[in-house]
Amino acid sequence: MSAGALAARPPRSPAPLPAVATLLVASSCATASLPPPADVVARAREASSYRARLRVSLKAPGLRARTSALVAFRRPDALRIEVPGPAGPRLVAVTRAGRLAAVFPSERAVYSGPARAAELQALLGVALEPPEVMDLLVGTPSPRLKRYAARWGPALPRRIEATLPDGGALKVTVEEAETGGSVPEAAFADPPHEGYRAVDADEARSLWSGGR
Repeated sequence: MSAGALAARPPRSPAPLPAVATLLVASSCATASLPPPADVVARAREASSYRARLRVSLKAPGLRARTSALVAFRRPDALRIEVPGPAGPRLVAVTRAGRLAAVFPSERAVYSGPARAAELQALLGVALEPPEVMDLLVGTPSPRLKRYAARWGPALPRRIEATLPDGGALKVTVEEAETGGSVPEAAFADPPHEGYRAVDADEARSLWSGGR
C-alpha cells in the first residue's frame, strides 16, 4: 500500500504512530544540541593526545578547499596533518619543537619554516598556532577566533564551525576520533624527503589544494 493511501486514512487513535515517531525524532534532535556536561568538556580539553579522520571545508582569503584529512597531535606542540590522495598522501605536514615541515611525496617537493600561525596560514589557510589547532579540535576555542560552534558526540566534538582570525570559514566533520592513546614518536618526525626540491609557501599550498 502506498504512503499516500496511508496518509489519506483518518487516524484511528488520538496519537497515531507517525505523530509519535515525529515527537521522538524532535526530542532526539533537541537532546543532541544540548551543551555537553562540564566533565566531558574538561576531559577533552585535558587530552594529551588525539587521532582523528576528518572532512574539512575551508573558505579563506585566496583559498577554497574541501578535503579529507588524517590528524594526530601530542601536546604541547607536536601536530601531524595528512591529506590523502588517490595514490598515497598528497601532503604530510608535521610541527614539533617550533618547526614545520611539509612534504609532497608525489611531487617530490618539501616546504619548511617556523611552526607559527603565519606559516600555517600560508601553507594550509588556517591562521592558528599548533596548540590552537589542537584546542579547536577538542572543543576549547582560541579567543582569537571570531566565531566557534561545536556539536558534540559522547566525548568529543563531532562537527565544528569556526571563523578564523582572518575571516576564513572553517568547517570540520569528525568521522572518527580518539584521545589518550599512544601516538608513535615517528608520526611527528620530518617525513622522508631526501632529494626533494624546496618550494615556497605559495607553491606548497597549490600542490595540495589544486590551486583553488
